[in-house]
Amino acid sequence: MKILISSCLLGENVRYDGDNSSIAYNSSFTFSQKERFMDLLCDNEIYSFCPEVSGGLPTPREPAEVTSSSKPFKVETADKQDVTINFLLGAKKALDLCQSEDIKVALLKSKSPSCGNKEIYDGTFSEKLVEGQGLTAKLLIENDITVFNETQMKEFFNFIKINK
Repeated sequence: MKILISSCLLGENVRYDGDNSSIAYNSSFTFSQKERFMDLLCDNEIYSFCPEVSGGLPTPREPAEVTSSSKPFKVETADKQDVTINFLLGAKKALDLCQSEDIKVALLKSKSPSCGNKEIYDGTFSEKLVEGQGLTAKLLIENDITVFNETQMKEFFNFIKINK
């Protein structure tokens, strides 16, 4: 199966702070979960993608949050720099990749202003989470691509098993 996965979850240093969110090295995952994830990587066609980097943002970069979740979307850094266009470009490139490669499922980084599929930060830089989706997750879901985050690994593995 073809799977789009956030580059940071694969250990690539593309997060805003120049670090990653590697599942393989994350202490909150059990060895069994990590082993199952590594098997999944070996048994499927993986497409590593970071919408923010693909949209033209550097690593490291200023943290950004969605300040308007409906059109017109707005994503800003803490110092009010508007980076919306970068987030929109990255989302479009992710969708284009999924459509051109017939990718039907994605594992994206939770809480991200690009990739969050359930919750995102509220746009005040106060670390408060609200129900919502990052721009990439939203666009993929609107185009019938099933999106999971790393806190939904059980559901993700079940989806892969059922849809193989």
